[in-house]
Amino acid sequence: MDNGVSAGSTASTSTLGNIALGLTLLAFGIGHTGVIDGVSAASSVSLAMYVGGAALFLLGLVEYRGGNGFNGTAFAGLGIFWFTWAKGAGGSASDEAAGTFLVLFAMLALTLTVAAASGLFSQGVYALLTLSLVLLAIASFMDSGGLAKAGGWVAAVSGLLAWYGATAALAHWPMAVGKAGRSGAVAAS
Repeated sequence: MDNGVSAGSTASTSTLGNIALGLTLLAFGIGHTGVIDGVSAASSVSLAMYVGGAALFLLGLVEYRGGNGFNGTAFAGLGIFWFTWAKGAGGSASDEAAGTFLVLFAMLALTLTVAAASGLFSQGVYALLTLSLVLLAIASFMDSGGLAKAGGWVAAVSGLLAWYGATAALAHWPMAVGKAGRSGAVAAS
């Protein structure tokens, strides 16, 4: 299948990386939506630092060592994003500085969207991540709570897709992607 990993695939560091990315995006996104009383984006700082930051960065290095340049770039680059975001959350940076930071990492996410060779599923994960970071950047520049909530929802959906793709690969779930008649579990790598 040219749009993902076949249903017979085994777990790998990319599966774990996509679970870490999915969970971090879910926590980050849900925090921005305000859908759960008392839970904000700042509530996801520890998860972002250790799961999204340190774990993803290390998994990126393992992927590089194993010869997977795309996942190495994705996981290490996003690990740097999450670790830096977590360290700066609640800090004294201006809204303009925060918006610029989000735009810069939206550029990384856009690069990952364009370069995702494993198919529409992983392109969807990274495209939604790109959109969420752009929305959050604009929200920072304009001080718009409504745009921040929209960016949070998009991030949460991206996280769900990453988590589901990794779960589907791990559980060997069939999942149709692309052309009719072709199916297989798809990891969002």
